[in-house]
Amino acid sequence: MGNGDSRVRGFAARAGGWSARHRWAAVGIWVLFVVLAMGLGSAAGRVDVKDSDQLGGETHTAARIIEDAGIEEPASETVLIQAKGDGVKATDAEFRAAVTAVVTAVEKTGEVTDVTSPYESDTISKDGRSALVQFDMRGDSDTAGERVEPVLNAVEEVQKDHESLRIEEIGGASMMKTFDDAFGDDFKKAEFSAVPVAFGILLIAFGALVAAVLPVILALTAIMATMGLMGIVSHLQPMSDTANSVMLLVGLAVGVDYCLFYLRREREEREAGRDAQTALRVAAATSGRAIIVSGVTVCVAMAGMLFTGLAEFEAMGLASLMVVAVAMVGSVTVLPALLSLLGERVEKGKIPFLHPESKLRRNRGRGNRESRFWTAVLKGVLAKPVVSVVVAAGALLAIAAPALGMKTQQLTLDQEFGDSLPIVQTYNRLNEAFPGGSEPAEVVVKADDINAPEVKSALADFRERAISSGASRGPVDIKLHDEQNVAFVYVPLVGGSDLDKAGASLDKLRDEVRPATLGKVDGVEAPITGQVAGSKDFNDQLGGAVVPVFAFVVVFAFGLMLLSFRSLTIAVTSIVLNLLSVGAAYGILVAVFQHGWGASLVGAEGVGAIISWLPLFLFVILFGLSMDYHVFVVSRIREARLRGRTTKDAIQHGVVTTAGVVTSAAVIMVAVFAIFGTLSMQSMKQMGVGLAAAVLIDATIIRGVLLPAVMALLGERNWYLPKWLNRLPDLTHDEAPEAVTRGAARDDEGERVPA
Repeated sequence: MGNGDSRVRGFAARAGGWSARHRWAAVGIWVLFVVLAMGLGSAAGRVDVKDSDQLGGETHTAARIIEDAGIEEPASETVLIQAKGDGVKATDAEFRAAVTAVVTAVEKTGEVTDVTSPYESDTISKDGRSALVQFDMRGDSDTAGERVEPVLNAVEEVQKDHESLRIEEIGGASMMKTFDDAFGDDFKKAEFSAVPVAFGILLIAFGALVAAVLPVILALTAIMATMGLMGIVSHLQPMSDTANSVMLLVGLAVGVDYCLFYLRREREEREAGRDAQTALRVAAATSGRAIIVSGVTVCVAMAGMLFTGLAEFEAMGLASLMVVAVAMVGSVTVLPALLSLLGERVEKGKIPFLHPESKLRRNRGRGNRESRFWTAVLKGVLAKPVVSVVVAAGALLAIAAPALGMKTQQLTLDQEFGDSLPIVQTYNRLNEAFPGGSEPAEVVVKADDINAPEVKSALADFRERAISSGASRGPVDIKLHDEQNVAFVYVPLVGGSDLDKAGASLDKLRDEVRPATLGKVDGVEAPITGQVAGSKDFNDQLGGAVVPVFAFVVVFAFGLMLLSFRSLTIAVTSIVLNLLSVGAAYGILVAVFQHGWGASLVGAEGVGAIISWLPLFLFVILFGLSMDYHVFVVSRIREARLRGRTTKDAIQHGVVTTAGVVTSAAVIMVAVFAIFGTLSMQSMKQMGVGLAAAVLIDATIIRGVLLPAVMALLGERNWYLPKWLNRLPDLTHDEAPEAVTRGAARDDEGERVPA
């Protein structure tokens, strides 16, 4: 084999061989790496994404002005006082007494400042039945949620004394506290339950305790090392909690998957009668290489997120990319060393009825290694490939159809949590009485001299025009910071919690009111920010990022498949099948969460929109993860083809022998993602359901029906590579390392799959 062999053995085979020979060194280096990464990471500390870097557009400009001026915007709170019946008005003595009681009670806590009564600031609703007491929390707005409890308690006490009125508090700090109470635990539950779930499925897949523990240990050490690396890297690219959660999710799914592929192949080779060392070598050269191709593809897909220009996305992309890279390196280095150390002991802790040996005995010799279910499905698919392609592709296109009407936005409080929290009802009542009052637009005005007469008159003009233009019903509140020459103008937007209508009011402010007033004064900057503006700017920026990210991921994945399989046909079909599964996932998301079809089955409700960041995030993650199975299955088909089987026979062999491992891997991913579908937040439900649905479609319809049917139809054209592409570097592995070549004849007999 001479020179072929040096190319063949490739990086994966060489790494596996080295690790198996220097077992303790390989394990030691891995442990040292994990400990060092964690130590350095905790010493460096994690730098998180700053609010001003989160977005582009006016939102970014406004945040920059506030930051440069050194103004700490306090968390503002509002107490809504509302008559329950029709008789009571804000001018009545009882109502006035309640307002006074609220003002006194909140001031007494010592946690608040700048308390304004509705009678001073004119915050009484049009119908005269509702009024707002407004105040700011003392101290840092980021931690106000931790100090708001005594204030909430004080307001509750006043409510007890005034039965005929509704007295409720809402604002930045109280919402923060509600979030933390309800969903901090939620996340922890999800993260903690993911590991036992994965472990349980691995137990069923391997039927042996030790074999099931290995992938979990490897995935967890990869996650721990990545957490440390995130700390170090965050000094160049800030990280975030969302990035951490996503990293955990991806790390567990991918880390466990890679080990599963390797372990199953090694066990399969031993079952075929090879000695442990040869089995390891074959696993390294075949599954090891598939892991590297798949890992690099996933990393490239994740790198797509770095093109969005959105700090939160860049953090998610980088964190996921790092955990996949660490898991991939661990799988091809420390795993072979551990397997070599354990030898036969990897089968310790056999579980009756689940271990392959007991299955072998039950099935008298043939074993259940080739899944009977997939053998039956494939028989039908390969007999009628045209029908199979038409039916499967038709079904996926039908599922994907609703995606054409996808609408994305940041979810408002009532969309995110439904009616499950009392604060949501307060939010809705406040928006009804004071449209847009719960989340007003904020105009940040920066001038050379904020008290100059022309600036003062422009501010007064702006306030008047904001209402006369119909963008706001008032009250428009102006706060001056004389020293910094900055003013904050708070404008409640007509449309309230309906982001489409509120967005139209925002456009009026930005495009009509501002140019006619503040825009006429030289040297004045007046970017408009706030929740509605944030959602709009985020969507605009994301919209601009979609094309470059899609193009980058698709082109790179295509190139990698082309080099890995040296076949133009396989590269093209891989991309098309992947896009189909992503499209189907989008269709399911829109049907369930936008239109509400079958939403109650996943404990959700149709909220009329998909959270803005999800489509792009799903595309990137799914493109990476589905390549995982694809590379694995196609590698096996190509391997069988190179050993002299016909293409049809090779397809049957490849799909059936990988059925068990791909099914186990998919079940683990679906289970881990589905856990996120059980969280209370709509956005997390959408992420969990979207990911789980796509992986399920990918591992069943695409891998079991479409891929074999398309390959069967293409026949020998599957391996087509135009002559002019022959100069491309060769990243294939010769699927016949010496060990396989020696046993090829015997193996081909021993493993022939019944047609």
